[in-house]
Amino acid sequence: MRRIFADLHLKPNLADMELAARMLKGAAHFGYRLVSVPLSPTLTLSQSKQLIEQLAALSKEVGLDFVSRLDVKPKTSNELLRILRRFRRSFEIIAVFCESKAVARQAAKDRRVDLLNFSADPRKRFFDEAEAELASRGLASLEIDIEPIIRLEGAARVKLLAALRKEAAIAKAFNVPVVVSSGASEELTMRRPLEAAALTMLFDMDRSLALDAISKVPAAIVKRNREKLSPEFISPGIRLIRRGKDC
Repeated sequence: MRRIFADLHLKPNLADMELAARMLKGAAHFGYRLVSVPLSPTLTLSQSKQLIEQLAALSKEVGLDFVSRLDVKPKTSNELLRILRRFRRSFEIIAVFCESKAVARQAAKDRRVDLLNFSADPRKRFFDEAEAELASRGLASLEIDIEPIIRLEGAARVKLLAALRKEAAIAKAFNVPVVVSSGASEELTMRRPLEAAALTMLFDMDRSLALDAISKVPAAIVKRNREKLSPEFISPGIRLIRRGKDC
């Protein structure tokens, strides 16, 4: 069965729609079919809706399926809960950038969170056994961005790869899904799907898991959330088939 490749974390500056259009076109040329560009919770819902419509139209022009995504960086667990209550029904993907252990723990156990993302600084990465155990009980996946691996040099890159090697092993041990995204903010740091998968060898990720991380896992997250956001969704496993007086 042919894989559908996904990049859920393209990060063009949305003040430059020409750049966004070029990066979406580049993603299509590289073989991706499912893409996402994150928005910020500082935007109003009407502003977000307008940008989503614009990005979706640009994506459709080049044969991409656009996924709406919100990136949040809460300072506290309570702030995260407020954000989730406000935005969960408005976006297909919600990613939490965990800048403290408390936020990381709350995000891992909250079933409204799709992706856990961490700083490129190993001192600010909180994905350990306790985090993985919480995530394994929920729905969150560990997201690993490729761009920091490309940009960093010397000791900084070595330390990041060591952290990623440990995290990939922990995720595998606790059956936490991993999503590999580009995290690219410019065209030069974009990579083809198989190139992105090959880079995961630097932190000892299994090839089969790496391929799933750029195809099967992100596609499953999008499918699950689109079903939940559908007007026909009642609860997991229950959908509205027909409306009428005789129902």
